[in-house]
Amino acid sequence: MVSDHYETLELNRNATDADIKKAFRRLALKFHPGRNKQTGNPEKFSQLGEAYDVLSDLRKKATYDKFGEEGLKGGIPPEFGCSGAWSSKYVYHGNPQKTFREFFGGDNPFADFFTNDAPLQFGGLQPGVVKTQDPHMERDLYLTLDDLFNGCTKKVKVSRRVINEDGCTSSIRDKILTIAVKPGWKEGTRIIFPKEGDQGPNSIPADIVFILRQESHPLFVRQGSDLIYKLQITLKMALTGFSVDVQTLDGRLITIPINDIVHFSYNKVVTGMGMPLSQDLSQRGNLIVTFDIQFPKKLSAESRHLIKQALASNY
Repeated sequence: MVSDHYETLELNRNATDADIKKAFRRLALKFHPGRNKQTGNPEKFSQLGEAYDVLSDLRKKATYDKFGEEGLKGGIPPEFGCSGAWSSKYVYHGNPQKTFREFFGGDNPFADFFTNDAPLQFGGLQPGVVKTQDPHMERDLYLTLDDLFNGCTKKVKVSRRVINEDGCTSSIRDKILTIAVKPGWKEGTRIIFPKEGDQGPNSIPADIVFILRQESHPLFVRQGSDLIYKLQITLKMALTGFSVDVQTLDGRLITIPINDIVHFSYNKVVTGMGMPLSQDLSQRGNLIVTFDIQFPKKLSAESRHLIKQALASNY
């Protein structure tokens, strides 16, 4: 039976990583067949394990959100994988107890819990246990092209489990992480906050990694440090010349004269008007104007004759 992973975890589709964790923690404890005789439900517990396995993984979640369970389990074309989606066929390992142990960190997590709403009880580092760091947690950070041109400061709230002052219990707390975005940063830039993940007695908190994603812009397409500006022109403009006004990302209005014959592979390069280089802010890429030439759908006999006359010479 096909189930909705968000409904399984009693979440909406705008749920954050912290929301997903909180929901799994609450429901897994409630429906664990070995913990609650009244509410324990092996089938529900298995559904919770699979839902968390999918939604807690950014790549699996991206595929599920866009293509649904059919796309996740049936596989999607490889070209969609470049956007961060899970392109191979997903199969849940079928062991919700494994998912549960990995989440709570132990084979017998109930030894350290009192009730669903009580704080986690740790009891200190277990003898003979060597602390290892939890796998890093990734989250996309979407920025506009203007943000990346000018630089900006972004504040992101994260929720994580923190050990309380008594050293034995823990609670969920929010923290604001500040990201200073440098002008010229590119898509895929990784910003790492070391050891800001969940705290636990037997593990080192995970690093939180933000991966920069650029939103589309209505005028420009970015290619490396260059900005591409596509302009639609008539055949008359292509043959006789013209000028174009372009509003740049730094707020200037520049006039670019086009005196050459514009053909299909022609580009106008304006040096130093592209994106700043993050490693040297005194340097910038180029603004490249490309052209989409619109041909007339029909011509009168007189217009055809005049064009033939005009093109009869050797240019």
